[in-house]
Amino acid sequence: MPDKLKVIYQEKIVPKLMDQFKYTNIHQVPKLVKVTVNRGLGEASQNAKALDSSIDEIGIITGQKPVVTRAKKAIAGFKIRKGVPVGVMVTLRADRMYDFLDRLINLALPRIRDFRGISPKSFDGRGNYSLGLREQLIFPEIEYDRIDQIRGMDISIITTANTDEEGRALLKEMGMPFRDN
Repeated sequence: MPDKLKVIYQEKIVPKLMDQFKYTNIHQVPKLVKVTVNRGLGEASQNAKALDSSIDEIGIITGQKPVVTRAKKAIAGFKIRKGVPVGVMVTLRADRMYDFLDRLINLALPRIRDFRGISPKSFDGRGNYSLGLREQLIFPEIEYDRIDQIRGMDISIITTANTDEEGRALLKEMGMPFRDN
């Protein structure tokens, strides 16, 4: 079964963006390339349990096993040696990407306390959007009793849009709740 968000993109969003930005070719319409979910773990060098629980949590949230990122060089001030685990990350593409975004937009973001929308200013100048979450509990897959500590994560949405305006229009049509400011 094709993903709901993917079908909405193909049937409704593409024609709307073609009309809005006066594209002459369907391939000019911005589309999603990938979504990366990243969590930095400063305490993982001293605490192996933090690394294991982060791998499990990110795996449950995204439906894909994360890759452990390691320190490229030693930093004495942070007590980090070369090759020590410093985070976990997942790159989602195709159906898993659409499924994750659908759950993020419709289930997770509305569960944030005092949620008024996400900032429309977090674009990078090339139509890609980055979002930081403070806690993993907003995802319904995470059980409150099974977490050892509240940790956040960074989510980057990479698109083929050339400008922030095109990227914002694409994400807004997909249902991303941007606040007005």
